[in-house]
Amino acid sequence: MSSLDFALDEAPLSRFHTKSVVTAGMGFFTDAYDLFVIGVATTLITPLWHLNSSQTGLVNSITLISAFVGAFIFGRLSDVLGRKKVYGIEAGLMVIGALASAFAPNFAFLIVCRFILGIGVGGDYPMSATLMTEFSNRKNRGKLVGLVFAMQGLGTVAGYIIGLALLSAHVSNDLTWRILLGMGAVPAASVLVMRRRMPESPRYSDKVLGKTAKASTDIASYSEGVVITNSDNSTQKSAKGYMKLREFLSNPKYLLLLLGTAGTWFVFDYAYYGNSVSAPLIVKSVLGKQGAGVLTETLALQLIVFSLAALPGYYLATHFMDRIGHRRLQWIGFLGMGTAFLLIGVIPNITTMVTPFLLLFGVSYFFAEFGPNTTTFVLSAEMYPTRARATGSGISAGMAKVGAFIGVYLFPIIKTDLGITGALRLSFGMAVVGFLLTLLIPEPAQKSLEEISSDDVVHEAEKVIQTSALATNN
Repeated sequence: MSSLDFALDEAPLSRFHTKSVVTAGMGFFTDAYDLFVIGVATTLITPLWHLNSSQTGLVNSITLISAFVGAFIFGRLSDVLGRKKVYGIEAGLMVIGALASAFAPNFAFLIVCRFILGIGVGGDYPMSATLMTEFSNRKNRGKLVGLVFAMQGLGTVAGYIIGLALLSAHVSNDLTWRILLGMGAVPAASVLVMRRRMPESPRYSDKVLGKTAKASTDIASYSEGVVITNSDNSTQKSAKGYMKLREFLSNPKYLLLLLGTAGTWFVFDYAYYGNSVSAPLIVKSVLGKQGAGVLTETLALQLIVFSLAALPGYYLATHFMDRIGHRRLQWIGFLGMGTAFLLIGVIPNITTMVTPFLLLFGVSYFFAEFGPNTTTFVLSAEMYPTRARATGSGISAGMAKVGAFIGVYLFPIIKTDLGITGALRLSFGMAVVGFLLTLLIPEPAQKSLEEISSDDVVHEAEKVIQTSALATNN
């Protein structure tokens, strides 16, 4: 471990950590707003444009499939070109996509705009996670990276509030959905300004570029003297540059970790995004009402459920993650979320009882945030070495958005065939798979990034596979 790594790992929580959280977190505020507000927008667009269920599903989900492209491309570019060179470009795409979506004249144009937006959203996942991970200290890394992700909750609430305000003011439906989508450009624009002031990741400069002295100077200035290190030349001589993609994907250790980080995130996002983006449809179905005021009532209920259940989950996760353990918290979340889905799926007539249904739906939200929705983001950026950290995080986030795309696109169809209870029983199955795949991820809490990415730690995941194989053979 270099003196720079040690200084970063042991630095006390300071103002520069807060600056980093806000800078990275505003991107996630925008991501969440853009991803979840579309469910409200399409509720208004569908009757105006006479969309069928397949078209509605595509509008809801196209951003998620393009997010796969963005996550992979920007994750890889971040390792090849550097964090700072590409940090902010994805925010520019979000500005363009959001503004263009607001002026969409037809279905095809809206699909193209949402696709562009999704590339920016997807790119923000590995960029934000990687940078915050590399600026964090050892003791509070889960908390700091988790706080970046928790901005997702505030972005989601903002979408509900803006939607309610517009509907309550009796703004026309056509203008309401356009304002909702266009508003996503506002926080994205602020991100562009904030991120250009952030220096290159000191760990990347040190380990990949070999610019140890510059890394030390940059972090000393950015941290206002909190992180001070001796500029030795040891890392400069041993810096190996970024890891080639072929080297990364041909390494069985990293493939095993990808099965854990990408696999758990994939199954979680299938269940979470399918339910969350389609939440207006779910709640409206449970209420069993029709009419002009139903959407307003639906949004109000969603806002209450999300604010009381999901928001506390985000922030309790960040508070306790480093104490409980990042992997252990993911297990707890999958267990709690899956149990809530199962109960909704098996209790007779639960979808006709508004209060019990909303309570269980709220429990599923709480454990999603107090668990895999937060931990999958954190773990994917911790498990890989600096030379390939953004690549591993980007692949994991990209595969997650494939799962989200499938969940959002198929949920209305599955709901039609199996009902809400059948759709949530399938989500329970995904939670079980996520619980089991978490076994492949070593526990990183309280460890330095160098310890986590060492061969000894990676071997823990291999031991799990070997133990499982022996048990099966016996």
